Amino acid sequence: MIFDFLSKYIGFFAAFCTTVAFLPQALKVYQTKSTKDISLSMFIIFTVGVFSWLIYGIYISDLPIILANSITLILSIFILIYKIKFK
Repeated sequence: MIFDFLSKYIGFFAAFCTTVAFLPQALKVYQTKSTKDISLSMFIIFTVGVFSWLIYGIYISDLPIILANSITLILSIFILIYKIKFK
């Protein structure tokens, strides 16, 4: 019982940390319009991975996975668009 309670909160905390980690990069890309130091192939692979995690989270109905990967996917697509647009 306590493990289920703690694991959900640990999941939300982990989701929060990994999602918020992308905010500084997204803000920097938006402000500078520069993505020259970001690898396009890495970001494509990363975005596909995040999308896959989102599908998995939906499949198993896990709210922390769904929320974190939804937000991270939006930030990742934003950076990816800027990477392609300002090449």
